[in-house]
Amino acid sequence: MELLLFLFGLIWGSFLNVCIFRIPEEKSIIWPRSRCRHCNKNIVWYDTIPLISYLILLGKCRFCKKGISSQYPLVELLTAIFIIITYRSFGLTSLFGVYYFFVSILIVISFIDLRLRIIPDVLSLGGIPLGLMCSLVFKTIPIKDALLGALIGFGVLFLISVIYEKITKREGMGGGDVKLFSMLGAFLGYKALLPVMLIASLSGLIVGVTVMIINRSNLKQAIPFGPFLALGAIGYLFWF
Repeated sequence: MELLLFLFGLIWGSFLNVCIFRIPEEKSIIWPRSRCRHCNKNIVWYDTIPLISYLILLGKCRFCKKGISSQYPLVELLTAIFIIITYRSFGLTSLFGVYYFFVSILIVISFIDLRLRIIPDVLSLGGIPLGLMCSLVFKTIPIKDALLGALIGFGVLFLISVIYEKITKREGMGGGDVKLFSMLGAFLGYKALLPVMLIASLSGLIVGVTVMIINRSNLKQAIPFGPFLALGAIGYLFWF
């Protein structure tokens, strides 16, 4: 079973890569076929096999020989790993489907934020009613907890961002992070917000200081916070 799930995860990860590149450009995630982002040639089907095609092609386009982003195999592998983790945590239940889709959204958001420093509203704002609906339909958490999570998540991070901007005279927390935190509250409930923020802040601080040391820069260098919020949510979901 786990092998089949892993293979499905690789295929699903390939689709998530399409979402990561096309959603910010407001393009269809269904059509047209995938193309090389350098030479614009259609990618033949046997060059779209998750992980394997990347290895066979040595990370280069068959036609123009320019490099293929390492994001492709990384997302595929991550998505496959998380389907196993989700299966072991929830079994083949409705919760498995809900939370695997939730993790998939977080993967897409994280890689978009890392690449472009934005979090598309269609994912963050769109995820809020989805989280609330899951609490009603699949009984993931009480609807009251989901509603409070969405409201408190938005309010707390919005307040922090306003106070930070007033004190430092510069933007520190983007609107996308605020909406994302609200979405996490809708899926996980208000009780999850503090652990999620603690994990996100600690991991963000460690990475930020490391980048500062390596690049010999200061902490004013912009580091997207979305991936750390996603990490906090995933940590809470599976290990709290």
